[in-house]
Amino acid sequence: MCELFIKADPHLWESRTRSLRIDGVVTSIRIENHFWVTLEEIGARDGMSVAQLVTRLWHEAMDANHDLGNFTSFLRVCCTRYHALIASGDISHDLERPIASHPARDILRAETERREKAKRSSATVN
Repeated sequence: MCELFIKADPHLWESRTRSLRIDGVVTSIRIENHFWVTLEEIGARDGMSVAQLVTRLWHEAMDANHDLGNFTSFLRVCCTRYHALIASGDISHDLERPIASHPARDILRAETERREKAKRSSATVN
């Protein structure tokens, strides 16, 4: 089982720092290459560069009053959720289909229902 992870390209977990501007302020973000590749894919689906995507995520998170004390962790979770949503079928694996074309509220509702169902199943087993 672990061979799938152990023998993967080591370049994926090497960290890289990129500098970009958010509201005119230069910001450096250091995350693993795997996450940079994922952010590139997410952005490309909606016609954005990584810098544009990261800036948009920042603004929308601020508009939602999220505390982003660790913005790199937030970006990693965004990438992980992206892959999980594709795996669950909630987001199309078709890279030509923009993320924005997916029904966010319906997807979030379905996620909540799955999470609550899993909790109930877990409580029944215990």
